[in-house]
Amino acid sequence: MLRRIFSLAALLLVITPVYAEVFELPPVGHDVIGSVSTITARYEDTLVDIARRHGLGYTDVVRANPGVDVWVPGEGTEIVLPNRFVLPPGPRAGLVLNLAEYRMYYFPEPEAGKPAYVYTYPMSIGRMDWETPLGNTKIVAMAKNPAWYPPQSVRDEHAADGDPLPRIVKPGPQNPLGSRALRLSLPGYLIHGTNRPAGVGMRVSHGCVRMFPEDIEFLFDRVRVNTPVRIINAPVKIGWDGETLVAEVHPLLESPQPLVEESAEQLEQLDADVELPELDPNHKDPLTYVTEQFIAVTAERAGRLDWDRVEDLVERSDGIPEAVGTGIKNAATSAAFE
Repeated sequence: MLRRIFSLAALLLVITPVYAEVFELPPVGHDVIGSVSTITARYEDTLVDIARRHGLGYTDVVRANPGVDVWVPGEGTEIVLPNRFVLPPGPRAGLVLNLAEYRMYYFPEPEAGKPAYVYTYPMSIGRMDWETPLGNTKIVAMAKNPAWYPPQSVRDEHAADGDPLPRIVKPGPQNPLGSRALRLSLPGYLIHGTNRPAGVGMRVSHGCVRMFPEDIEFLFDRVRVNTPVRIINAPVKIGWDGETLVAEVHPLLESPQPLVEESAEQLEQLDADVELPELDPNHKDPLTYVTEQFIAVTAERAGRLDWDRVEDLVERSDGIPEAVGTGIKNAATSAAFE
C-alpha cells in the first residue's frame, strides 16, 4: 500500500504543471536569477511538453537545444533547460514584458518583513502583421471565463481562410482567451490564457499576450487593477552576478510597434479595430544593444567586457546567459572605450 502511495505521488509530480518560476529577488546591483540545468527526455516527451513542465516556452527550449527534434527528441536525449535569466532593465515593479525574450516578469510588492520575489513566465506575442506594442500601460479590468468579441478584421481574416467566427465567442474550450483575461489600458490588448498552449513562447497572436492556462490563473489571483505593465524590446540584457558581468542575447525582433495612444473612448471599444502606427524602419545592430546595456549597467560600477565572448554570444543568440566581463576595482571609468 505504501509503495502505491509513493507511486501515485511520483505520478502527480510528473503531470502537475509548474506555476511560474519563482525566485527571491536579488538586491539592487545584482541582476541574475535561476540556473541552467539538464534533464533526460522520456520516450513520450516532446520539447513542447518538457518546456511547459519547466516554466519555459517553445522558443526558449528550441533555441537552447539546436538539432533536437521538437516533436520526437528521443528517449535518453539530454535536454537543456535555460532557466537562468538576467533581470530586465528598468524598474522592478509590476509586470515587465520583454517581447524579444517572449517572457514576462512579475515583481509583486513585498510583504512586510519578508523578502521580495520575482515570478517569470513564458508568453506569446503578436505576429508580424499584428504586433504587440511597446510602452507603459496598466491593468484596467480583470475577467474570469471571458467571452471574446473578435474585431472585424480578425473575423474577416478567419472568413477568408474558410473558418468564419461568430460575433461573440462564449466561454469554453473553443474560446482563444482561455479562462482568464487581464485587460490593458491599450485599446484592444489583453494578457490572457489560451486554448492552444503549444503556441506559448511563439509569435502567433493578434497582438495580445498569451500565457499557459495554469500561469494566467496563478497570476490572476495575485495582480490587481492598476498594476503597472511595462512592455519592452530588450534583445540584449546585461547585468551583474557578483563581480561578473553576464549577458543574455536573443535574436532581434523585426519592427516592434511603438506604444498605441489611448483614449477614454477607445477603452470602451475592446472589440474595435486598432489602427497602429507605421513601423519604424530603423533597426539597431545587436552590438549597439550590447553597448547601450553595458553603459547602463556600468554607470555606477565600472566593468570591462570581453568583446570576443560578446561576439560569440551574439552569434549564438540562444537566450542562455553567459559571463562576458568583470568588474574593475578602483577604476574611475569603465574600460568600455579603451
